[in-house]
Formats: sequence, C-alpha cells, structure tokens
Amino acid sequence: MASATPSSTGSATPASAVTALDAETLQAWQREDPDLIVLDVRSAAEFESLHIAGSVNVPLPLLKDNADSVATRLGARTVLVCQSGVRAEQARQRLGAAGLVTATVLTGGVPGYAAAGGNVVRGRERWDLERQVRMAAGSLVLAGLAGGRFASPKVRTVAGVIGAGLTFSAATNTCAMGKALSVMPWNKAAAEPTRDDVLASLPSAAAKSPEAAAS
Repeated sequence: MASATPSSTGSATPASAVTALDAETLQAWQREDPDLIVLDVRSAAEFESLHIAGSVNVPLPLLKDNADSVATRLGARTVLVCQSGVRAEQARQRLGAAGLVTATVLTGGVPGYAAAGGNVVRGRERWDLERQVRMAAGSLVLAGLAGGRFASPKVRTVAGVIGAGLTFSAATNTCAMGKALSVMPWNKAAAEPTRDDVLASLPSAAAKSPEAAAS
C-alpha cells in the first residue's frame, strides 16, 4: 500500500492515487476538506470507547450488507478507519466492488490517530475486539495444552483447531472468532447503528450527483 503525503504546495495527494494514509495526512485532509467523510467500521462498542471526532460508525458487517447503498452516499475523499487497519481494508475492498474506488484506509487505526494528537472522543473504556480475539485464542490454546497434559491427549486437538483457525483467518483476511465475540453482551453499545441511522448520517445521494452539484 502507498501512503498519502502532502505535496510541496501544501495540498494532499489526491485520494484516488492512494489506498492508505497516515494519521498526520488525515489531519491535514480534515483541515482542508470540509466534505471529507471518515467511516469507522469497528463495532459500536469500540466506537463508543474511542473514535475520531466527526466520524460515522458503520460496523463492518453492516457495511458489507449495505455496501451499495453506502457507496452511493460517499464522495471521492472517504477515509476508512478501524483498530489497526485490517477491517478498514476489508471495507475498502467491499466498497470498491460496489463502485467506490477512491476510499483510503488509515494506517495505525484510531489508536494511532489519537497518539498523533488527532481530535478524538473518549467514552467508556473497553478492550478492543482484536485484543479480545488474541486473549480468547491464547486462552483456548493454553487450555488445550494443559488438558492434554493432565486430562487426555485428545484435548490437545483444541490447540490444533485454534492454530488452524488463525492460519485460515490470516490467509483469508477474515476472523470468525472476532465476529462471534462481537455479539457478546459486553461488546454491545447503548445504541447499535442501523442501516437507516447510517444513511441518515451521510450526505444524500442527490447531493452527491453531478446534477445537484451544478444546480
């Protein structure tokens, strides 16, 4: 992936020329472009804990199910963010298939943006979903090894299954465990966004059309 950097004239490289950008460049884009849209594709609970000021929460499963509708509302400068960039890249590919090929991914995710001095909103602190996945996978592997040692060798199969699952997750850039954990009660926010909530938070399709721009 290429990273966007401001040009010598002070303006940022056009969004269509890159697929990823760093936190400093995003802050520059935010200052320059009032129409910039930042989509946060993490879970609603993660968004509630920490998010970029002015960003719109569209959890990845919701975005995947409504990519065509969402893509029609987004302009040329759309930045996708998550915890590390993995889910945002999945969202970029899904939106690209829906016709939006100019979206970019924030490298380093929301924590990196906050560390760079970006304007963020903090709420109730929770473990992010990716950290929960690491804890769950590690705990299951340890349990499998301990069970194989003290109970039955067959229990070691658990560790093998988890290892195979993580390998598949990396190869396909998906995470079944993360999806399962996202529906747990502790990962539920006070208000989960719906399709209508998301579309109401984005510019209307008419406002994005050439005819509306010319009128």
